[in-house]
Amino acid sequence: MNNVGGLDRMARIAIGLALIVLAAVGVIGVWGFIGLVPLATGLLRSCPLYKVFGFSTCPISKE
Repeated sequence: MNNVGGLDRMARIAIGLALIVLAAVGVIGVWGFIGLVPLATGLLRSCPLYKVFGFSTCPISKE
């Protein structure tokens, strides 16, 4: 089930990529590879913590 919406998804991907790049070039150290987490949740459109707390940034489709 998707629970990460458009703007949230773009922000997660951008922040994740930025952290990974900064870690890869040695600017912020290896802890920057934690950027894999927001990158993965943005690409998969699903955040486990959102599920735990019942939160979603996806628009609800009206049928």
